[in-house]
Amino acid sequence: MSQAHQIREQSRSRLLDERGTLRKEAPWRVALAYPSPYHVGMSSLGFQAIYRALNAMREVAAERVFLPDDVEAFKAARLPLYTLESEREVRTCPVIAFSVAYELELHGLFSVLELAGIPARREERDEAYPLVVAGGPLTFSNPDPLEPFVDVLVQGEAEGLVVELLEAVKGATSRDSLLASLAERPGFRVPGRSRPTSRYFVAKVDDALLPAHSQIVTPHTELRDMFLVEPARGCSRGCHYCVMRRTTNGGMRVVPKDTVLGLVPADARRVGLVGAAVTDHPKIHELLEALVAQGREVGVSSLRADRLTQRLVNALKAGGARGLTVASDGASQRMRDLVDRKHTETQLIAAATFAKAAGIERLKLYQIVGLPLETDEDIDELVRFTRELSKILPVALGVAPFSAKRQTPLDGAPFAGIDVVEARLKRLRKGLQGKAEVRPTSARWAYVEHVLAQCGPEAGLAAYDAWKAGGGFSAWKKAFEAHACTPYEARRVADGRHKSTTWPSVGPAHAAGATA
Repeated sequence: MSQAHQIREQSRSRLLDERGTLRKEAPWRVALAYPSPYHVGMSSLGFQAIYRALNAMREVAAERVFLPDDVEAFKAARLPLYTLESEREVRTCPVIAFSVAYELELHGLFSVLELAGIPARREERDEAYPLVVAGGPLTFSNPDPLEPFVDVLVQGEAEGLVVELLEAVKGATSRDSLLASLAERPGFRVPGRSRPTSRYFVAKVDDALLPAHSQIVTPHTELRDMFLVEPARGCSRGCHYCVMRRTTNGGMRVVPKDTVLGLVPADARRVGLVGAAVTDHPKIHELLEALVAQGREVGVSSLRADRLTQRLVNALKAGGARGLTVASDGASQRMRDLVDRKHTETQLIAAATFAKAAGIERLKLYQIVGLPLETDEDIDELVRFTRELSKILPVALGVAPFSAKRQTPLDGAPFAGIDVVEARLKRLRKGLQGKAEVRPTSARWAYVEHVLAQCGPEAGLAAYDAWKAGGGFSAWKKAFEAHACTPYEARRVADGRHKSTTWPSVGPAHAAGATA
């Protein structure tokens, strides 16, 4: 069997294993692209919501395309990139629409375009190529690095905007007239045409279109055979580092419990409740207990320690939970207070106690290190506290280095420095040796993410050069230097939106800490 045949057979096998796939013939076809592999993309509820919205339109069909599991094997097979549903070549579709979740997926976007035979740089494409569109979670913070590569950015909650976009595409007499029209509409940013103020607009979908829920259930994802539904959109909290906070699109919008339950298919044995603050839903206890009473396994994406009760944790255990995951997001109480993370040691200890009483086997605690003003003493407090937790349940720490995001109170805060982060992780491991597992993400890649999150289109061009050079960290560093990607010099101050941070140690003088 040839390599090309094996790749096609894998795609066909995945398609056969899906429940809820939409197949449609229509004159207007959209390649709905996710710049990560299938098992990641099909775990994205937003991606599935757009898939359903597009296929509900008259004369429009959306077919999915993903970054291949093995890009080099795909290249060696000499296959053109094709859609999953009908195996059409992506470049034959009039529109390719990307859902981009976070900064480091830029390289996946470049690879998808390359495999499809579509030039990545916008200036190298004419009307013979598909219209390249991008949206997704990244547009809530800083999509600027996407500008050199896309014809249109769809900013914010896109369930309604994608319908408007495709109606405009269908009615346009030319690519130029289409872009000129979209440049004047809220929610769309057309690089080189839209007014500067358009970059700060984030669309909010009509509440009547909520909640988002799975269209397709598949065993080939991170969340195997799980039906996903969003019981609330947004968040009512104000954590300073988070893009999805109470000032984003009106804060938390709650979906009634019965509406959520009514969307769960009768044959769904596993249900995932997903969102920024699921346990802040006012009926979360009743919702969980109702799903468990139906004989379903239940998972929850975001547990807040201050909302946990024995009743809630018992429901999670009855729904199949073997572990409990909560976030502290500050190495010490001082750090949690500074970032307005409303959790205390007492509440986190209570979460562990509830879990033990329910028969749950382990606790995972998410932490941020490298926040401004953090010191070794804060890390030592985390060591002391984690040791206390480990006397209740086995503990694993998921540790992420802090990267400042646009549209948050910590916008503009410096990266602590790769050497600083690695030293603190080493201190943490040493202090917890034999007591708790430490699972950190890479300090180097957190720095790359930080620069992309803080800079403009020049960071996108640097990302493209780094991708062409193999994508290693040294290639990123070289590209950032070549394109003068210095986050603090790239601050947009002329429009008057930048405000001085309340962090006394934040500023350009600390930029030197962000070097390797």
